[in-house]
Amino acid sequence: MMSYDRGFVLVLVDDGTNDSSTCPKPHLPKNGFLIEETITQIIEKNAVVREWSLKTQREKGDSLVEGCVANLPEHTTVNVRQNNLEDLVRVWNQWDSDTRGIFTERYGDIAHLITIRVDEQLIQAMVRFWDPAYQCFTFNQEDMTPTIEEYAALLHIDNVQFGKIYVNEPKPLTFRKKLVRLTDMTDAWAEKQIKKKNETVCIPWSSLRESVLSHPDILKRVNLFALAIYDLVIFPRVLGHIEVAVFDFFERLKQGVNPVPTILAETFRSLSTCRRVGKGRFIGCAQLLNVWILSHFWKVERTPFNMFSKTFAPLEAYLKKEWPREVTEQHWVSVFQNLRAEDITWRAPWIRPSVLLYKCGGQDWVPLLGLWGGVGYAPLLVQRQFSSRQFIPATGGLAQFEFAFAGEGYMKRVRDIAKYWKEIHFMELALYVDTLTQDYDIWRKQRVSSQQILSTNYTAQNPFLEEMPSELEIAKQEFEREKAKMSRDLSTLQEENYQLKIEVQVERSRTEKVQREAEIVRNDLRDLHLENKKLRNTIKNSGLGKSTAEWKEEISNIKGGMEFWKGKAKKEEEKAARAAIELRRKNVEYEMVTAEFANSQSEHQELKRRVRDLENMLQSRQQQLDNLLKALEEKNDQYDGTCTHEAEVLSCQFPPSQRSSISEFLEQVKKQGNVARKFV
Repeated sequence: MMSYDRGFVLVLVDDGTNDSSTCPKPHLPKNGFLIEETITQIIEKNAVVREWSLKTQREKGDSLVEGCVANLPEHTTVNVRQNNLEDLVRVWNQWDSDTRGIFTERYGDIAHLITIRVDEQLIQAMVRFWDPAYQCFTFNQEDMTPTIEEYAALLHIDNVQFGKIYVNEPKPLTFRKKLVRLTDMTDAWAEKQIKKKNETVCIPWSSLRESVLSHPDILKRVNLFALAIYDLVIFPRVLGHIEVAVFDFFERLKQGVNPVPTILAETFRSLSTCRRVGKGRFIGCAQLLNVWILSHFWKVERTPFNMFSKTFAPLEAYLKKEWPREVTEQHWVSVFQNLRAEDITWRAPWIRPSVLLYKCGGQDWVPLLGLWGGVGYAPLLVQRQFSSRQFIPATGGLAQFEFAFAGEGYMKRVRDIAKYWKEIHFMELALYVDTLTQDYDIWRKQRVSSQQILSTNYTAQNPFLEEMPSELEIAKQEFEREKAKMSRDLSTLQEENYQLKIEVQVERSRTEKVQREAEIVRNDLRDLHLENKKLRNTIKNSGLGKSTAEWKEEISNIKGGMEFWKGKAKKEEEKAARAAIELRRKNVEYEMVTAEFANSQSEHQELKRRVRDLENMLQSRQQQLDNLLKALEEKNDQYDGTCTHEAEVLSCQFPPSQRSSISEFLEQVKKQGNVARKFV
């Protein structure tokens, strides 16, 4: 069970004063949240708290004042649909005791929630009796509500600080990064799994199922299983999915955050929403609410001694007990309408607190922060659930306190609540037979209520009323159980005695065998000594034995030979090193020659290409020259013909005496033309 003084500063207050030390002025970090601060716990006497509560109620009034109309619907239709938890049950059954022990040590008894059957008819009937103005159930004239102390006892979580509540961080890590850190998966896998359902960022539970079953790290498996319980059972807002708000909350649990105030806040907010609207789906933890209400009908003549043990698990005990089944909603409504104080087990059999948290900071009651909103509740309204005397509670402002994490201004309210929880006030509980004070009885009859449930002529028998066995019968049953246990113990002892006799005989035979083997070893050792002595004598007689000086001389010679060979080996190593250096130099030269050869090859290829180009150009020029020569010859032939013709014409024009000289001149010209043609 949770410790009330873990990490707290204890301040005791005397009966006659209300003075108490408070925590120093808190330091606000940059994000505006109060974290890792010293929490001041103030424990006050019952009489002091009663006087303060009466005075506060007279000054501030009740949650609902005279003339206030709640306008609650007359009938309600609530959906209590739950997630399919077969996968979680199968995983839990596959785990061995060591893994279950690790889980229980870290997360308490929340694993029992997966096997608790939710009575939907019971929850639907209870919603009709919820009073949002006072955050309590009003059954006939009896007020009841779950408390932090009761839920803490049911969940049995040890490693938390009672006064450290969950406050949503303004800039948390991205959902993807947290998912990768918790599962050891890749960013790509996480990005693929993240979905958006009804404007809520989440991932399907099926995506984590395989990791819960087969993750190689046992602590990772345990953490993922706990995350699934918190989302699928305790905060089941999106069916079949793990949403980001629950993920952020789960990440803070390792810092010692108390999960109970958050669980209660969302339970109260969901009950109030369903009651105001008259319909909707209940998204609080139906399993815990189911166990809580039935525990207040758990009739016992005497509290069993095992319930006082620190290891007692209320949820496990609840699962072992038979509870009414197949009870209709109308039947439950009739039971609650006609409920009397004597029908109720006001103090649940498993509850054992000595103090009650009744207010925080400057509030007159206890403010709660959930995952999606805030709400308040007044534990002083239900002191009878702890067998303490019920007096008039301070409830002023309770009806107007509920809010959602949306819109402007809600962050300031969140910071204020976080600040209130830095100073928590406890009241010492005292057990009373008569739990009602006279002034409370008068106040309760005059109190303005928001409930409008019509009475009915249908009267149902309370399914919890059963005939209790007498003291003698209980003692007889216990005697029979003890007798049967002693018989079983006697049989067990006889069996153990028989087994011990057999083991003694076996050990005796083993001892004898060891003794025989020891005798054989001693004989072998004696023979070995004799053989060693004979061998020494043989060596001495055959001349193999040498003096110490001779052995030293021989060893010195051997060392000298070793030095010689070491020097030779060293020279060979140096020679090999020089050869290696020379080889590396040759390799460098070879690489340079290879590079030069490659360059010359490329130059040779370039020269060949240029020769081919020049040959092609030469052939082209030769063809052009042949064409020119041919044309020149044709021109010469034409010229010769023309010259001959012109010579004949000229010779006719000149006198015969000059014709011979002209003919000779023309012949010379012709010869010169032939010479020029040959030259060309």
